[in-house]
Amino acid sequence: MRLPPAEDALAGARAQFALLAEGVRDLPDDAFAKPTRLKGWDVAALVAHLGRNAATVTGRVERGTNDKPDTDVLDYLSGMRAIAEEIGSRAPALAAERTPAELRDGLAAGAKALEDLDAPITLTIEGYAGTLSLGDFLVTRCVEGVVHGLDLRAATGVPDKPDPAALKVCVRILAALVERAVPGKAVEVRVPGHVAFQCISGPKHTRGTPGNVVECDPVAFVEVASGRWTWGDAVSRGTIRGSGGRADLSEWLPVIG
Repeated sequence: MRLPPAEDALAGARAQFALLAEGVRDLPDDAFAKPTRLKGWDVAALVAHLGRNAATVTGRVERGTNDKPDTDVLDYLSGMRAIAEEIGSRAPALAAERTPAELRDGLAAGAKALEDLDAPITLTIEGYAGTLSLGDFLVTRCVEGVVHGLDLRAATGVPDKPDPAALKVCVRILAALVERAVPGKAVEVRVPGHVAFQCISGPKHTRGTPGNVVECDPVAFVEVASGRWTWGDAVSRGTIRGSGGRADLSEWLPVIG
């Protein structure tokens, strides 16, 4: 599968974090105390985490090198699952004793840092789970921005939907993770307007209508691939539909946490 171009990731990350900053700007102060679907996180912790994730790109670029990366975006995202709990435990501390106004300003500053970013996308930077190119790291910012944007929407109702460019990058990279985790040609997965791919070992489809097809709404695909919804949740909502005896990916999802 062709991975998202770095230029698309930069545009998507900029647009998504600008959208998040705009949505948070209009939240009433009492909304920051609302719980989220992330264990131990309220909205304040979520906003603090988002602001930091955007703002730290600048520091990583300043410390960058021209050495070769030791990981790529797929390995990096897979590796992040092992340390997700550790990183998640820091978010409430980031929000401690910060007012809603300070949290809004922090996210706005992070969005501006992405907007002002001016560095070669081939630059090698240090991430949480290894060194990777700036272009690959920006793909991860799209994933963070879209997935946590959906967490924010679930808690507060804003933003209404992800930025389309960021969503497309996020869907494509999550699809690539699924494709790599369960290679094969037995099931065709379609996310209309975003990606189509085959996975799971078994009888190979060659022509005509595939025997096993999964069709997903793009937001539902992200929700399930990130573990926010179960496969059954999405099927019951009608946002994932399958045909064929093997059109069920629940055994292999989520691919990120």
